[in-house]
Amino acid sequence: MGRLFSIITLIWLLTGAAWAQSAGGQGFSGLARIDAETSRVRDAGQGVEVSLGISQGVPYRLFTLDGPPRLVLDFQEVDWTGLTVARLLEGEQVKAAQFGTYVPGWSRLVLELAAPMQVAVAAMEVDPVTAAARLELTLEPTSAEAFAARAGAPDDPRWDLPQPEVMQGRAPRDEHAPMLVMLDPGHGGIDPGAEAEGGISEKQLMLQFARELGEALLRSGQFTVALTRDDDYFVSLERRIAMAHQAGADVFISLHADSISEGRAHGSTVYTLSREASDAASAKLAERHLRGDLLSGTDLSEADDEVTGVMLDLARLETQPRSDALAAALIDGLRAQGRPINNRPLRKAGFSVLKSADIPSVLVEIGFLSSKRDLKNLIDPDWRAKAVRGILNGLITWRAEDDARRALVRQ
Repeated sequence: MGRLFSIITLIWLLTGAAWAQSAGGQGFSGLARIDAETSRVRDAGQGVEVSLGISQGVPYRLFTLDGPPRLVLDFQEVDWTGLTVARLLEGEQVKAAQFGTYVPGWSRLVLELAAPMQVAVAAMEVDPVTAAARLELTLEPTSAEAFAARAGAPDDPRWDLPQPEVMQGRAPRDEHAPMLVMLDPGHGGIDPGAEAEGGISEKQLMLQFARELGEALLRSGQFTVALTRDDDYFVSLERRIAMAHQAGADVFISLHADSISEGRAHGSTVYTLSREASDAASAKLAERHLRGDLLSGTDLSEADDEVTGVMLDLARLETQPRSDALAAALIDGLRAQGRPINNRPLRKAGFSVLKSADIPSVLVEIGFLSSKRDLKNLIDPDWRAKAVRGILNGLITWRAEDDARRALVRQ
């Protein structure tokens, strides 16, 4: 029976009695806290023992992911303050650990395994007096084939993807009405993105920049703004696209500041979807069964993969040139503000967040945390304000030119 825990499942462990008893010792409305002093991940022969102390019992789930083999533990919700990877890991069977916010209200711990393992035992004990809890797991070796067969994230919309919704067709946009811009601060929660000395992370910088850019766009009176995340939590790449469709976004801008270990990349760069990635995206998206967020106003739920791929390709015939024009306008806007521009600023790649077929989408690398000059700029509010102005001006220019081109097409 213990082996069943290696299958993806949501585990609600706490009974009503346990909750009622715990209320006397410690209110369960507060955020559960990790006990860093008593939490350890240790080798147990060829296997692993995981022991996590938590201030109170919380619902959790566990599952495995492959490539590389990982054990994932999700909790509702845990404050990780005080825990460090160096303190948590003891031994060689677990190579690395990450922990942080997953989605609002949920936290995640990821353990990268040195070899494929399965969960043999999983149990959470809750002290009826103090409400303190301890989660104990035992992992044992398994074959790569068996591990791969069981691995995979659960299909549970409560934890990440929104429920499929019927998409309404877009009414023609009033040329004088504000344009909805979906800003996508890269990374978040358990995924910090690039990191630099001093505790600086890409996820924090891009959220700050998105807020500053969003405020400038709103103040211009020409744009309304939505964010894929407004705090430090994880949002999957697929969900970011779904959110843009659900919001009815006119433009999608993903914001990043990566780190390059080799070479001397610096300066702003803007990416659009490459033709090869576009073809692959249509094929991949066509394999999905829940297709409500692929094309706004088009019901593809009954269409086969081939028809869906054709519809996506047709949509990109219009959208891709608009994305390319948007990228060029943003670079011109940044350059006009004197922002450092990469020597090859316009590029194409297969980033997942660019794969929406009917929304002009770009990914903007504001700078590179691996560049000392870029890092200094990115943490400077005055520099960011000028970069914001450059992107705003680029959007204003693109919107005017895009409206003019679309008017000519209608004629």
